[in-house]
Amino acid sequence: MALSRRLSMRAARPFVRLNSRAKRRTCEAMIFPGSDHLKILGLATLLIAATVVSGSPAASAAPVRLLAFGDSLTYGYGLDAGATFPEQLESALRARGFDVLVINGGNSGDTTAGGRSRLDWALADKPDAVLVELGANDGLRGLDPAQTYDNLDAILTRLAAEKLPVLLAGMLAPRNLGAEYTQEFDSVFPRLAKKHGTLLYPFFLDGIALDPSLNQADGIHPNPAGVKVLVERITPQVMDLIALARGDD
Repeated sequence: MALSRRLSMRAARPFVRLNSRAKRRTCEAMIFPGSDHLKILGLATLLIAATVVSGSPAASAAPVRLLAFGDSLTYGYGLDAGATFPEQLESALRARGFDVLVINGGNSGDTTAGGRSRLDWALADKPDAVLVELGANDGLRGLDPAQTYDNLDAILTRLAAEKLPVLLAGMLAPRNLGAEYTQEFDSVFPRLAKKHGTLLYPFFLDGIALDPSLNQADGIHPNPAGVKVLVERITPQVMDLIALARGDD
């Protein structure tokens, strides 16, 4: 009985060894494939990697960050959420296919001096371009146009140092302040645009000022319909500003 068991085990050993070798060959073929297999696997790996990278959020371009830096006209005095200038402008630009985020950098009551004093704070939002809308309160208060010029000059100089493209929105002085004052004040904005080589929108309230249907009860701040007109008129220049920020030819 014991002899029969030994003979049976000896007879089985060659089969076991052959089976193990076959298994090893199969495993080696899987772990160390031939050159054709390597080419196929390498190509598949590259395709998968390319798909992952192209589909990742980091691979897609970030939206252009546009800072609207101004006073109550920018901030949206008396307007509900969604009706302010920055919000309507962003919606209009996105409707035209622009991937843009418009940052509301408006502060009600700001003069050009006030804007100058808080510029560092506003730039903490890391904009790619800036729309500067300041000066209305300087004119309403009858401030010296030379001061308005100096403050805006300092703002534009700083933005140039940051290599940020700028659209300067002009303002007109109230006509009851006299011809000499209005002429000096009105000239501030085109003079600065020429000096700094910035884009210029000559009058921020063009088509809106003095129209009761487009203004709130105070006759100064646009209502939602007035903001819509403003956005329609200024959008072409803002599109040029975005092109500068993106480095388009």
